[in-house]
Amino acid sequence: MARRLRRRYAAERRFRRLGAAAVALSAAFLAFLLITMLAQGLRGFTETRVAMPVNLAAAELPIEPARLKGRGADLALAGAGLEDAVESAATTAFGPMGTDLLSPGAWIVVRDAIKADPGLLRRTDCFELPIASRYDVAAKGVGTPEAERVVAQLQARGVLSTGWDMGFLRDADATDPTRVGIWGAAKGSLLTMLVTLALAFPIGVLAALYLEEYAPKNRWTDMIEVSINNLAAVPSIIFGLLGLAVFLGSFGLPRSAPLVGGLTLALMTMPVIVIAGRNAIKAVPPSIRDAALAVGASRVQVIFHHVLPLALPGILTGTIIGMARALGETAPLLMIGMRAFIAAPPRGLTDPATVLPVQIFLWSDQVDRGFIEKTSAAIIVLLVFLLAMNGLAIYLRNRFETRW
Repeated sequence: MARRLRRRYAAERRFRRLGAAAVALSAAFLAFLLITMLAQGLRGFTETRVAMPVNLAAAELPIEPARLKGRGADLALAGAGLEDAVESAATTAFGPMGTDLLSPGAWIVVRDAIKADPGLLRRTDCFELPIASRYDVAAKGVGTPEAERVVAQLQARGVLSTGWDMGFLRDADATDPTRVGIWGAAKGSLLTMLVTLALAFPIGVLAALYLEEYAPKNRWTDMIEVSINNLAAVPSIIFGLLGLAVFLGSFGLPRSAPLVGGLTLALMTMPVIVIAGRNAIKAVPPSIRDAALAVGASRVQVIFHHVLPLALPGILTGTIIGMARALGETAPLLMIGMRAFIAAPPRGLTDPATVLPVQIFLWSDQVDRGFIEKTSAAIIVLLVFLLAMNGLAIYLRNRFETRW
């Protein structure tokens, strides 16, 4: 008996050690992922700038100060040769290496400054302008030897600085990595998720209530249950093909629009919500229903006054987890054309748009090394979205949870 007890206790200790090792290994993998993403992605939120004087008075730009007010200011400045003036100033300040030193969008910084202060057209002022992508990555330690040599010369002159790239959070996609932004994809994801939630949640909850509270138990309802369980396990690209054939091919809805993306993801998310809703409704004790019926409540009152409020935490948790899964999907959205180059954030549900996972996919396929850190930065934004949705699920579960 003593030997058996020793073997039993030894087996329990081994099992506990294996469990602790599994938890430690999982935490190590998670920490490695997060540290790697942060190390590469945080550089994507910054940009390298060079300080240089720009003599706008000597450029003699054909700009009338009166036209710098209102909506015509951008048009007046865009066609006045401001790009050539900034490039000429860079060549004057830094010599031959100034010809390709600045980012293609550096003149936009000068344009915005002129719009804020038209008096800049009559004097020389110092601007901090973003440098080109290959020098930007060299300043962050991952460039070519030639680019690092140029950066070293600029650092010796004390004209380089690093700051937060606010344009990354407020702009849309671009061909130059120093001008790309994530707001267009983030807004497309938000609009797509709104359409998905508006369709999948009410239909999924009502379907779960009917199947659990009203549907008769026969082979037809059994077939429906099996079909719903199978739909929840169907690969997501199948829903993309369905959206391509039905919403684009049959209904003629606009391609690459949040409306079509939301409809497609709603088809994918709805079975998950139905299954989670049925499990949450089934977990409500039958005594709650019997007590409500005993005091004269109708069947609808029992469901909406007693059963549904008690099942709401489970339903909301399943819904948000399903929405988080839909937020990270790429394959079905690629099938409906949401991989196009979108240079402006969408204004509505029918405007062309892209989403965060697709934007990450597109940037990861670019040749320019500057897109690598932008890809990691976009992954951080997507992870923040997912963590926020899962945190909301935990809060709603704890907020509405009822213990019997």
